[in-house]
Amino acid sequence: MKKFYAYLSLCMFASTAAIAQNENNPGSNHGNKFEQLGTMLSTPNEYRSASGAPGPKYWQQKADYEISATLNDDKQRLDGIETIIYTNNSPDPLTYLWLQLDENEHKKDAENLKFDESKMQSRMSMRQLQGIMGHNLDLGNHIVSIMDANGNALKYTINQTMMRVELPATLQPGQKFRFKVSWWYNISDRLTIGGRGGYEFFPEDSNYLYTMAQWYPRMAVYSDFQGWQNKQFTGRGEFALAFGDFKVNLNVPADHVVGGTGQCSNYAQNLSTAQLRRWNEAQNATQPVEVVNLNEVKQLMKGHATARKTWSFHAENVRDFAWVSSRRLVWDAMSTRVDGGKKVMAMSYYGPEAYGLYRRYSTKVVAHTLRSYSKTTFPYPYPVAISVEASNGMEYPMICFNYGRTEKDGTYSEATKNGMIGVIIHEVGHNFFPMIVNSDERQWTWMDEGLNTFCQYLAEQSWDANYPSQRGPAYKIVDYMKLPKNELEPIMTNSENITRFGPNAYAKPATALNILRETVMGRELFDYAFKTYAHRWAFKHPTPADLFRTMEDASAVDLDWFWRGWFFSTDPVDISLDSVKYYRLNTKNPATEASFDRATFDRNLENISTKRNKAAGEKFEVEADTALQDFYSKWDRFAATPMTTQSYQTMYNGLSPEEKKMYDSKNFFYELSFANRGGCVSPLIIEWTYTDGTKETEKISAYIWRHNEQKVTKVFAKAKEVRSIKLDPERETADIDESNNSWPRETAPTRFELFKQQSLPRGATSGSNPMQESRKTTP
Repeated sequence: MKKFYAYLSLCMFASTAAIAQNENNPGSNHGNKFEQLGTMLSTPNEYRSASGAPGPKYWQQKADYEISATLNDDKQRLDGIETIIYTNNSPDPLTYLWLQLDENEHKKDAENLKFDESKMQSRMSMRQLQGIMGHNLDLGNHIVSIMDANGNALKYTINQTMMRVELPATLQPGQKFRFKVSWWYNISDRLTIGGRGGYEFFPEDSNYLYTMAQWYPRMAVYSDFQGWQNKQFTGRGEFALAFGDFKVNLNVPADHVVGGTGQCSNYAQNLSTAQLRRWNEAQNATQPVEVVNLNEVKQLMKGHATARKTWSFHAENVRDFAWVSSRRLVWDAMSTRVDGGKKVMAMSYYGPEAYGLYRRYSTKVVAHTLRSYSKTTFPYPYPVAISVEASNGMEYPMICFNYGRTEKDGTYSEATKNGMIGVIIHEVGHNFFPMIVNSDERQWTWMDEGLNTFCQYLAEQSWDANYPSQRGPAYKIVDYMKLPKNELEPIMTNSENITRFGPNAYAKPATALNILRETVMGRELFDYAFKTYAHRWAFKHPTPADLFRTMEDASAVDLDWFWRGWFFSTDPVDISLDSVKYYRLNTKNPATEASFDRATFDRNLENISTKRNKAAGEKFEVEADTALQDFYSKWDRFAATPMTTQSYQTMYNGLSPEEKKMYDSKNFFYELSFANRGGCVSPLIIEWTYTDGTKETEKISAYIWRHNEQKVTKVFAKAKEVRSIKLDPERETADIDESNNSWPRETAPTRFELFKQQSLPRGATSGSNPMQESRKTTP
């Protein structure tokens, strides 16, 4: 895999049909699944090495921002002006720059609102109808002006969600360009229009919660492997962004609480004396401290201040900036230490409807996530990590939006609690992938979501031994892998083309990595290689090839067969134990072999006719007429004689010590035949159960399939007689058909349930919950 192959990086987006063309030996039973990836990966070069590490001339651009924005809480409008300092670290002279205008996805004539299928159903939600009918709202970015540092207007062109800015002079390698963009937009209702940023209105207290994301024109990435990343934003594939430093001033109503990416430099001006004291107390607290408490929030919710305040934030070496603003936010904080001893402030912002869950769990889950991910990858480098309850799930540097609200009476179901914990871990975990290991989700969703979901699984399992993780364990992906091939696509599929986004981009890659760790490589080799990848590409822009190569480079494990099967193919794992043949060594010792030979002789004589004759009381002639009986009628052909005993003794005495040891071991030999019915090669994990009740498990490397990818046969020598055999006893390979995994065959009972389907908001549960039931009193 480390050779210099012909350049063909676009093969990463190949369909299943195209992947089949990369088979080295099509039509054969071997020579395909174990061949090296070759031209399916881009050619190593001076920017990206064959080892998977950044090359000696690796480069990336830098984009720094100075932003001032004003939030209008009466009109739900945001006005902003930003200065961008763009540094051209590439070897290429640039004549224009591309910026992302992601808010344009909400424009009434946006292309992404038209090209998806739609169908009428017997029950339609308002959001479904909104998607069909469209809207007439004035949404999307309004560019007021774009000027250079001297105040000269710059020519620009807007193409849907992308904006090209023409440079007045060629930007040479090593040069910087400073320009200013003035803009505004009407903030959308996130719960009806959709999207990641926007507002949520609470009619019971007439207040808004603003979760501000993709809110400013942002520089697109210019990279060595694709040039400008200017693929349109259609609402699914997320963002490729350049690293930079941010200085942000946010002008909001004076009674709002604001949290954002980075550190706030003017808490003293915006917090009350008591709140500032609590903030300072939280700096060394090991339990969450309410900086803004629930009673204060309830008072703030009653009024609408006309005065205004400005909150100032700064963040270094981040790829984005997001923030939350509302008068209905409790804010708690505590300090935690990550791997390496660095102090980080873990914080949460949440409304009264989430207080019963978030006050107990959110900030502690944030802290746990930072510690877990830091152990798995690298120490968390930022000073802050924030979880915001916003009835959704989305991530940005140092801040993320999650869900988890209680019922009106403050109770909640276990599913709501576990769902909240899982989404907080997931979204906080995105700080590592892709906020720091900065992959391009617009192209490779799984490098962001899949790697993060894998780390989420590790964090969930170290949170609670009984945590019901839904993504990660191998058997959890089986139902998806059982689907017909025309309903599947490889993991290596462009984000916009994935049909089942969650299973493909989140669950399957997370499962694959878990199988690599637990079954293929082992924890020690995997953990070292995965951490190497994370360290190599922290604050850089990796591609799939960089991950694949690093995992092999740091472990000395050839994994090309695994990448082919799990990432470039839709083949499932389905290994069948087709047959078991049992052999015993013929020792030639009459005393040892007599019972076996006699049973074999009798079995060969017996058939359906002889059985029925005996059952019917048949009178045999040789029994009725004893004159017909001779020597052979009473001869025991299997009894030892001096001749046979002497013959055996002569043979045995002529054996070497090693041969005598084998004869004396009395081994049982089992010939097992396996079929690869699913197509994806996999290790063979065999559990032997012996007649004495003991068990033994052994693993055969997937390389057993390299000479025949469809069928293999292997003989095992056992010191004890085997009662039963089972493949994949721990369900660790994602085998989609367990009914053919055992000898003798086993059948598992299943149950079914009749239910009435309901549509509920994300994170919500139907009916009462056990916590509510426990509070009821018997009349």
